[in-house]
Amino acid sequence: MSGSTSSAVQSGPGPEAQAPWLVVVDPQAIFASPDSAWGSPFFAEALPRIRALADAFGDRVLVTRWMPTADRSTSWGDYFAAWPFADQPPGDPLFQLVPEVVGLSPHPTIDLPTFGKWGPEIEAVVGRGTHVVLVGVSTDCCVISTALAAADAGVHLTIAADACAGSTAENHAAALQVMGLYPPQITISDTATILA
Repeated sequence: MSGSTSSAVQSGPGPEAQAPWLVVVDPQAIFASPDSAWGSPFFAEALPRIRALADAFGDRVLVTRWMPTADRSTSWGDYFAAWPFADQPPGDPLFQLVPEVVGLSPHPTIDLPTFGKWGPEIEAVVGRGTHVVLVGVSTDCCVISTALAAADAGVHLTIAADACAGSTAENHAAALQVMGLYPPQITISDTATILA
C-alpha cells in the first residue's frame, strides 16, 4: 500500500506503528471448491475482493494453508475419523491453493495443522502488535480461530467481512457477530472501506 495506506487500515498508535498486512486464511480447494464437502458456497463471491485487497497490499500479503498433519493421538484423531475425506497426505490436491490465489504473496505459505493460523510463524513476518486485515475461508472456523488468537496476542485486526466466506450465510453472520464483540482489538469492516 506504499504511502497510500487508508485510515481504515492504519496501524495502531505508537512510535512502532507500521503499515498493515493482509493475511489470507486457507484459500485451498478443500474449503473453496464447490465439489468439496467443506467447500464454502460463498468463496467465489469473496475471491475478487480478496484479490483487490492483495493488489493494494503489494508485498505485505501472507497466505495460510491448513494441513492434515495434526497428531492423531489427540482430539484430531477423532476429527479425522469424523471427516475421513480430509485424512489425506499433505500433497493431496485438496490442500493446494485455488489457482486464482497462486502468486498473491511473494512470501511462502504459512502451513499449519491448526484451525487458527496466528502464532510465531506469522508474527515473525509481520511483527508484534501490528495491524492485520484478515480475509479468507471459512469465516466460522479458521478465520475466527485466527482472529481471536491474534487479538489475544495484541494484534489490531480488521476483518474484511465481504472478503470472508462462511460455511453457510448464518454461520458467517454468527462468526462476524462474535468477532465484533472484541473491540478495539477487532474491527469488522468491508473491502470498499479498507481500500478507500
